[in-house]
Amino acid sequence: MSYAETTKVPFDNSIAEIVGIVRKCGGTQIVQADLGDHFVLQFTLTGRMIRFRVAFPTDAQIAEMIGPRQDPVRFAEQWRRQRGRALLLVIKAKFESVVSNVETVEEAFLANVVMSDGQTLYDRVREPIALEYQSGAPSPLLISGPPSGGRA
Repeated sequence: MSYAETTKVPFDNSIAEIVGIVRKCGGTQIVQADLGDHFVLQFTLTGRMIRFRVAFPTDAQIAEMIGPRQDPVRFAEQWRRQRGRALLLVIKAKFESVVSNVETVEEAFLANVVMSDGQTLYDRVREPIALEYQSGAPSPLLISGPPSGGRA
């Protein structure tokens, strides 16, 4: 059973609540984009750009997930509402972890940090990590060290 799978809270309300939390915790340059097949929320926090991406199912995926008796439009709307509440829960938990000194901002949001090439850190390391687990052999450093002359 998914978190908030029967929620009635509209997706936009969840996003507005997230934006309020991000602002309260010092986030700036908040951008949100509904791109049809996914939603992006991006903001700057302690000098780092943070990005969350939530994929939405295609019509074909919805058809596979539901039976012929269900309304695909209602299913898609409920799916979006649930994902909005789940994203809110995740972001609240990360900020709580930071405020409670369980983690630093970078530890809590590490996978979502946007690098200079536009990829998140997760995007950059997911394949090398998968390959290392598949092969069982250590791989070279996933991320290069500081530039020449830089301090470690």
